[in-house]
Amino acid sequence: MQLWVGLGNPGPQYAMHRHNVGFMALDVMADMHGFGPVQKKFQGWLQEGRIGREKVLLLKPATFMNESGRAVGEAMRFYKLGPDALTVFHDELDLAPFKVKVKRGGGTAGHNGLRSIDQHLGPDFRRVRLGIGHPGHKDRVHGHVLGNFAKAELDRLTDMLAAVSAEAPWLAEGDDARFMSDVALRMQD
Repeated sequence: MQLWVGLGNPGPQYAMHRHNVGFMALDVMADMHGFGPVQKKFQGWLQEGRIGREKVLLLKPATFMNESGRAVGEAMRFYKLGPDALTVFHDELDLAPFKVKVKRGGGTAGHNGLRSIDQHLGPDFRRVRLGIGHPGHKDRVHGHVLGNFAKAELDRLTDMLAAVSAEAPWLAEGDDARFMSDVALRMQD
């Protein structure tokens, strides 16, 4: 069993924020792969299903970004999962918009959701980094991350989320390289 966590902030006012792209990714996956109904559990929203041959739990913490680790830690302890079973989908300033990279472990690069999970579980989990681009100056980061995707970006956002979901079986099997390669190919079309 694997736990896949999307990072974001709860509430309709945040739904289209760049910071919520992790939530968006899980919503598309749940729809595309026919996941079960949403359950309020572990201080968040949980759905159960299968991706490829693997049982996957999708969790969107309702704790707000800065406390994501509380919800993730609770679910990990309940299911007795180790860090190798955890995958976190999150926005990434240091990637060009709509680029997707996977890495295991590492720092938080100032991402408060990752920092919270790191504090609760340590850094040794897989991250799916969903590029939102950098606004160019550190003083503009806050507004960029907590701003909505522009109308001109919505087609590319939809394409990225569909590609991530369609290629998710490679992630479930642990083939991160194939996942990244196939997502990149889909994004070139």
